[in-house]
Amino acid sequence: MPERGQQIAALPMRRDAKDQVKVLMVTSRDTGRWVMPKGWQMDGKKPWHAAEIEALEEAGAKGHIGSEMIGTYQYGKVLDNGEVIPCLVEVYPMFVKKLMRDWKERKERKRKWFTPKAAAQRVDEPELADLLQRLQKNPHKDPAIRKLIDQMA
Repeated sequence: MPERGQQIAALPMRRDAKDQVKVLMVTSRDTGRWVMPKGWQMDGKKPWHAAEIEALEEAGAKGHIGSEMIGTYQYGKVLDNGEVIPCLVEVYPMFVKKLMRDWKERKERKRKWFTPKAAAQRVDEPELADLLQRLQKNPHKDPAIRKLIDQMA
């Protein structure tokens, strides 16, 4: 196993009736903490496509994913053998068009929409909390999110 892992994550988002940004979080399978849909990079897939697959498998979320990351964060990934390796996670923005009723990991996870601020208060990783706090203030200021919005228009 590498000394340091490299993972990708999708940050599924939507706008509510008041035009406020909400983020979709899922529970981890082991501890039930709130996390973003994430996983290992997949052979032959661009990182954002792999993140899009994770969002579908872990959260049942379908939509438009951006090809530019909005940030990174680090955490300690606990492996099946109990070993912990440091992981760097690249985060890609995603606007959710549809939530599936039936998805691959629905029996293993819960999913819930939060304001970015509320999500930031529920995650364990300080860098991820900072990323979410930035989104609370003005998501349109993030170039990767602005680019994704322009692509969808």
